[in-house]
Amino acid sequence: MKKIVEVKNLTKFYGDLKALDNFSFDVKKGEIIGFLGPNGSGKTTAINSILGLLKIQEGEIEIFGEKMSPEAYQIKKDIGVVLQNVAVFDYLTVYENIDYFCGLYVKEKDKRKELVEEAIKIVGLEKYKKFFPPKLSGGLLRRLNIACGIAHKPKLLFLDEPTVAVDPQSRNNILESIKKLNEEGTTVIYTTHYMEEVEFLCDRVIIIDNGSIVAEGTVDELKNSLDVGEKVEVEFRELTVKQLEKLKKLKSLVETSVEGSVITLYFKKQKDNMVKLFEFIKEEKLEAISMNLKTPTLNDVFLEITGKELRD
Repeated sequence: MKKIVEVKNLTKFYGDLKALDNFSFDVKKGEIIGFLGPNGSGKTTAINSILGLLKIQEGEIEIFGEKMSPEAYQIKKDIGVVLQNVAVFDYLTVYENIDYFCGLYVKEKDKRKELVEEAIKIVGLEKYKKFFPPKLSGGLLRRLNIACGIAHKPKLLFLDEPTVAVDPQSRNNILESIKKLNEEGTTVIYTTHYMEEVEFLCDRVIIIDNGSIVAEGTVDELKNSLDVGEKVEVEFRELTVKQLEKLKKLKSLVETSVEGSVITLYFKKQKDNMVKLFEFIKEEKLEAISMNLKTPTLNDVFLEITGKELRD
């Protein structure tokens, strides 16, 4: 497949701090790529560098097969950017806002009208064309922000946490809108902290930490890379400290976490994990109130790779 974005050995310093370290990846036409990473991992720096908004010390960036630079306006006209912070004009209506941003790329009035109407339909704002932004809910504002970024029908779209602080209905609408755009040919680079969104949307995932790519692959590939095969959440009617310590010594158990009365057990990839657990329960004459067997999630992968400590 044709490469839409190709980044090679990207290095960026802020003073003595190396924000990006030998950063390399590519995005193929028609893909939705998930950019994941803890706060301060380098995601925003990477995106701003790719967009030509930051000066880099080393490396090469090509978009649509051409070298990217701050002055590459011919490339930028086919790129859409939707940032986390809503950026619209309060004194313009929904329609006027979308028309304004579309007009930065499309001068022909009739063509622009068609594109604006299409963008409004994609994000479901038909009933709100004449509303001013201060009268919109948070979810509607997010949808307006996206419409402003996609109205000119970009070939490549950058979305930076577009569903932050929105209700479930708006989030679902936004995700479905992104799916529709992608089906119509738009390649998407998507950053978020919501792992379920990545599982729903993304063809491939890139996990970034400390300015480097630490993992890359499909969601299934990343899940299969874990040593953990099964995750079991179990609640016992009674469990002594001594029994808990004995439980932690089960041969195939990788990790144990306790939250309230619920114990989560992470097992290695073995066929007899549940057999060993049931044998333990029987031997100790325990009563399990509830037991849930789950496969590893993308969130498990993320925490395994980037660590569980808090980040600023």
